[in-house]
Amino acid sequence: MIRTPLADVACSIARSVDLLGDAWTVLILRDVMAGVTRFDDIARDLGLSRKVLAARLSRLVDEDVLARTRYQEHPPREDYRPTEKGKDLYPVLLALVNWGDRWYAGSSGAPVRIHHLTCGQDTRMEPACGHCGERLTVDNTDQLPGPGGKVGPGTMVIGPVIAARSARLRDDTTGEDATGDGEGSDDATGEGGEGGARAPAL
Repeated sequence: MIRTPLADVACSIARSVDLLGDAWTVLILRDVMAGVTRFDDIARDLGLSRKVLAARLSRLVDEDVLARTRYQEHPPREDYRPTEKGKDLYPVLLALVNWGDRWYAGSSGAPVRIHHLTCGQDTRMEPACGHCGERLTVDNTDQLPGPGGKVGPGTMVIGPVIAARSARLRDDTTGEDATGDGEGSDDATGEGGEGGARAPAL
């Protein structure tokens, strides 16, 4: 399996774009999710060289995002379907659709409509809080340290920032003085344990 430095960054966005940061990979997933699942059809749809397409599909199969099925032996022909892990990326694609529709659709309007089969209505994906159902935005959310976080390459600045944010939240909750002897807090500097502060990015 191909690994890059991004795959080792303590940040879920970095690890995700290590796979999805390539435009062809995202467009391949778009096609497969829409039902264009055969190698030849994907190549023709995207105008992509067979060598590049084969490499991208192999990576997606290696990462268990797509499953490969041989549907013809002579000549060999293969079909690609999303796995459970792959289907979990569908909301990500819908979020890109929403953003593209809003900022790049232009006067001609949205290229496609998303139709919800359950209720029979055209719809859009809305990111909502899993607890209260409120729509999530950059203004009503924050990032706090998680158990897999650490300060290191890719999180040298954001790691301590998030750790300090957690300390401020704790101080606000308990009513303690936010400064305390806090400049050298373990959360912000990582002095309390090997590998740096437990302070991941998203």
